[in-house]
Amino acid sequence: MKIRDAKDAALDMISLGECMVRLSPAGRQRIEFATEFEAWIGGGEYNVAYAVGRMGLRAGWISRLPDNYVAGMIRNHARGGGLDISDVVWVPYDGVGRADRVGLNFTEVGTGVRGSVTMYDRGHSAASHMKPGEVDWKKVFGKGVRWFHTGGIFSALSPSCADVALEALKAAHDAGVVTSYDLNFRSKLWSAKEAMAATQKLLPFIKVLIGNEEDFIKVLGMKIEGLKEDFRGLEVDSYKKMVEQVVKKIPTVEGIGTTLREVVSGLVNHWSAIFWHEGKFYESRKYENLEIEDRVGGGDGFAGGVITGLLSGKGPQGAVEYGAAHGALAQSTRGDTSMVTLEEVEHVVKGGSARIKR
Repeated sequence: MKIRDAKDAALDMISLGECMVRLSPAGRQRIEFATEFEAWIGGGEYNVAYAVGRMGLRAGWISRLPDNYVAGMIRNHARGGGLDISDVVWVPYDGVGRADRVGLNFTEVGTGVRGSVTMYDRGHSAASHMKPGEVDWKKVFGKGVRWFHTGGIFSALSPSCADVALEALKAAHDAGVVTSYDLNFRSKLWSAKEAMAATQKLLPFIKVLIGNEEDFIKVLGMKIEGLKEDFRGLEVDSYKKMVEQVVKKIPTVEGIGTTLREVVSGLVNHWSAIFWHEGKFYESRKYENLEIEDRVGGGDGFAGGVITGLLSGKGPQGAVEYGAAHGALAQSTRGDTSMVTLEEVEHVVKGGSARIKR
């Protein structure tokens, strides 16, 4: 994997995708009975860039937003995390949101046998109206960028977003930028058939694929031996066979990362990850009975950790350890985005405990 030297780039990575305002009932209350909501900022591809920035690298994010107060929440959050947002497309706000608006999502944090639930309110968002030609990708990558990331959530927002993803990936590929794509299948946004058709056009320009077992099944049409409907009890060897299918189907891919999550309850999961690179598999530490505060964003945390590890020269083993550790830590706090430092990630990677620090 040829990654540009840091001294020859203005940014270590840039992501492309929608960012929303997430509204969650306080504690683990139900949406329909909530009397107050916590406001969080997040979105699949945004979360990855934010995580990379939190861990000390130079990260940027590109999207399309209306110029209003709610979008200002996103702007302030991005700036607070040190993200470069100079290439975000800002459009006038019509005062009502008929033309463009900020997407919302309502998320219940699960507990016990009740899983977490997300309800979207993101129709007609400014990001979903993004069209090819709105961003000068030659200029973006001409600044010097080492890594570009986008994913299936952004591509699913509209046919034009899938076209923008293709436009950006092509430009990044032509500029010698390493590209990654999180398959991130969302059945509420599109069907498996639509996801497969759109993703096929993108695959020639993707170097690193990230996803879980459902993503590989629904988006790439893979089959996993021994898979149960609830995804429980799946052996690592079955995941490896699935990844080998992907490599055979897409010989241009250079890295594949997947998280292994087994849900014990809404608050306890078994968690680990594997990463394939140049014909070899690398396995992370296994986090048995991982106690979870909020599982939303765990996969994005994994992606951000892998990208940080590879950009920092940690190699594939270090990258998968960074990814699994960061994903585990990201699920220990509320909200989608990382509140984790590089020091904390490295502490966990080295086997450090949760003993109180004073």
